[in-house]
Amino acid sequence: MAALPTTGLDQVRAEIARACKDAGRDVAEVELVAVSKTFAPEAIEPMIGAGQRVFGENRVQEAKAKWPALKAKHEGLKLHLIGPLQSNKAKEAVAMFDAIHSVDRPSLCEALAKEIGKQGRSPLLFVELNTGAEPQKAGVLPQDADKFLDRCRAGYGLTISGLMCIPPFDEVPGPHFALTAKIAQRNGLKLLSMGMSADFGVAIMLGATHVRVGSAIFGARRLKA
Repeated sequence: MAALPTTGLDQVRAEIARACKDAGRDVAEVELVAVSKTFAPEAIEPMIGAGQRVFGENRVQEAKAKWPALKAKHEGLKLHLIGPLQSNKAKEAVAMFDAIHSVDRPSLCEALAKEIGKQGRSPLLFVELNTGAEPQKAGVLPQDADKFLDRCRAGYGLTISGLMCIPPFDEVPGPHFALTAKIAQRNGLKLLSMGMSADFGVAIMLGATHVRVGSAIFGARRLKA
């Protein structure tokens, strides 16, 4: 018998519950962001039917193509931008997303502050850290994080709610999550966007409040032609 479309979602929810129990945390403290990038509405609909309400997308243009119709059809959906954001897309991002996980440079801060002021919308903002100092990745280096957060707040008037990190794929993730949590704590930030399909259990143990899970829910990522 073929697996139901929501089997992965059920398994991830169960694993989140186990990780929370092991960490002595309330499962309500951890929000599951189902990463639906590259998947069509037909693949997303069963997850909505199973009660999933928070989804993540990597690109503004892809989100624009599928989420307005889904949001019109289903109440209470929340959309998070988890991929890099170009400054010239800030207007669309502020209008469409309930959270932006990739604040990482002054020009983007300036564009977001302008649009938040114009639109009167205030998505949750996460500063992205590059904990592995990987040259190919976006994100603020850990040693620059305190200064950057001060600049976000004092220089641009942004309300930063948390930090996001993606550990190097070839390194043990725990130290990267622990470092992110430490930086968040000393800066008075309560939200931590940490953990994906392969490591969200570890992230929960180390304080994650948002886990971004795609392939474990939807299956193998569909490659763009």
